[in-house]
Amino acid sequence: MLDTDWSDSWRGAFRIELRAEAIGLAGRGWPVLPGTYPAVPESVTDQAGADPDWQSPVPVYPNWRDEVGAHPHRVAAWWTEAPYSLLVATGTVVDAVEVDDALGRRAACLLRALGQPAPIVAMPNGRWLFLTTAAGECPAALRDRESVRYHGEGSWIPLPPTPFHHGVVHWRVKPEVWGWRLPDAAVVHDVLSRALDGARVQLAVAEPSAA
Repeated sequence: MLDTDWSDSWRGAFRIELRAEAIGLAGRGWPVLPGTYPAVPESVTDQAGADPDWQSPVPVYPNWRDEVGAHPHRVAAWWTEAPYSLLVATGTVVDAVEVDDALGRRAACLLRALGQPAPIVAMPNGRWLFLTTAAGECPAALRDRESVRYHGEGSWIPLPPTPFHHGVVHWRVKPEVWGWRLPDAAVVHDVLSRALDGARVQLAVAEPSAA
């Protein structure tokens, strides 16, 4: 049986951390949204947003698009209510390209070698998010790849310290490292495409022709 007092205390501290991050992002103009979070038996299962069948966060409000661009005061009020996941709507201020771990590592190394700024998020499910300026589209070379997902208009992404299935979302490269400058989407898309091409070259070498 869970120690309810300990659980409530821990979640209270975690809510404060999530609230601080959400307010900070909203103050910089990022479109912050509250997301669902994993329920804890005997403590928060009756709270709005708590999900007993937790897998990954989704917006709490069905009309979440109407909440995009909420004032920091409104954002602060949300996280006073519950330890909501921290989501950011994509398509206006920020876009993101979600990739698998192998491609993420190759692209991160290439960005570092090129000296290009790029905030990068890692999720406990082995997926990486490369944040960019809002582009409205993604090159077909990436979009048509099964392991790549583009987050633009109508989508959202989780940001640290959002709880996730088997862990917590965290920064691989924090935005403050680059002075909160989001990289041009075309630059990051090009780097991801080059990293993807590198994987194809490696695959060709590893699998010689049967001729």
